[in-house]
Amino acid sequence: MESVSPDDLAAWIAERCVTTDRYLFGITGPPGSGKSTLAERLGAELDAPVVAMDGFHMSNAELIEHGRLGIKGAPETFAASSFVDLVRQLRQSNATVECPTFDRTIDEPVADQIRVTPDDVVIIVEGNYLLLDEAPWGELADLLDATAFMDVRDDVRIERLVDRHVAFGRDRPEAHEFVRRSDEPNARRIEPGRTRAEVLVSSAEAPST
Repeated sequence: MESVSPDDLAAWIAERCVTTDRYLFGITGPPGSGKSTLAERLGAELDAPVVAMDGFHMSNAELIEHGRLGIKGAPETFAASSFVDLVRQLRQSNATVECPTFDRTIDEPVADQIRVTPDDVVIIVEGNYLLLDEAPWGELADLLDATAFMDVRDDVRIERLVDRHVAFGRDRPEAHEFVRRSDEPNARRIEPGRTRAEVLVSSAEAPST
């Protein structure tokens, strides 16, 4: 596994995408490690669309129906098979693909917000469970050309997560409890995926979210 700084990651990708019509680069890691912001930065630097796993959250209505709203963000609260199918579509370069996003202000996925065209060579795929060795998530590793694992100190991550939950409406004690009950168990499930990544992005100052 190579260690690459956030500042050098775009150049690392650019060196490796020149011999292919389509290069899918994954960014994964535990909640609060900086995946989303780094993905957006890479998208801007490489003129590449960013496709996020969060667009495949189950709706709140579905989570309530299945009794899973309290663990929103766990692997079983996503439409995982649909996400894997989308990444499989992106693996090909001969069709335009419409991709969903996730709107944190309404806490719901929003369909068809990202458009990936056949002309897009580099695609950034971002999400917690890209290297989770559980079905159907385990299929993703073979669909991505390379994946970076975000390595950020736990205290930094947890502070970011609490601040995020407060910003979106929880009081601070409730935010701490949600991190303890939901985000950190998810982080423990994600951690073994580190050994399956090609790149380790390690920085205590890595961008948040």
